Amino acid sequence: MNTNYASFLRRFAALVVDIIIIGCLQTFVIVPILAALGFGMFSSASAMEASGDPDAAIGMIGAIMAAAGAIWLVSLTIQVLYYSFMESSNMQATIGKMALGIIVTDMNGAKLTLSKAFVRNISRILSNLTMLIGYIIAAFTEKKQALHDIIAGTLVVKKAQ
Repeated sequence: MNTNYASFLRRFAALVVDIIIIGCLQTFVIVPILAALGFGMFSSASAMEASGDPDAAIGMIGAIMAAAGAIWLVSLTIQVLYYSFMESSNMQATIGKMALGIIVTDMNGAKLTLSKAFVRNISRILSNLTMLIGYIIAAFTEKKQALHDIIAGTLVVKKAQ
């Protein structure tokens, strides 16, 4: 089993690369949705302004909040699917991890199943909700595991040459 654990800085650099890639993917999905919502809300706002109805204003605020929630869910779904499919593939890594020469394994050094990768990436939500402390602990744990790695029972290691 490979015990050459990936350092916090190497993992962070891979994350930055992946964030850029995911941002590009999300742009192709979310921008058209935003454009469609924007045109619809613009016409609704024009009608609301003409009527002067305060209930219509409350409805508009609700619609904007619902749209923001939907966009957040689409964004989260793209992220979870990207990480889960890439980390459970034969490459065992996202594009950022491949660029930095690291892979994700289970505790025995084996390739992740899709379900294990999915649990790992859903658990990343907890790492985010802890004001990123869930990620930072990777710098201090023995096996360089972040919170989501501990929950899912995974390791991030340097790829064997």
